Amino acid sequence: MFLRKLRVDYLRDDAPPERCPLAWIDNFAMRNFTNSAIFDDTLPIDDGRMEIGLRLPVDVLGQAMEEWFRKKGYLRKGDRLVLEEILEKR
Repeated sequence: MFLRKLRVDYLRDDAPPERCPLAWIDNFAMRNFTNSAIFDDTLPIDDGRMEIGLRLPVDVLGQAMEEWFRKKGYLRKGDRLVLEEILEKR
């Protein structure tokens, strides 16, 4: 549906990165009441996977998601969110 695909992981302590659960990503996409239409261009796909539109900067999305996840209690103090654009081979 959207042209850009992202991997969404979080880092906790010294553990390897973990995929963000689909429920977290979906909660952000469906309940993020920022009144900013730019976040309408998000589509949760699976654990650790989402698609976004061209006009949404990855760093802006990452900051907003991290703030939302902290507000909801998904991320603890010291945890970090990592978004990476997946470039598909054609």
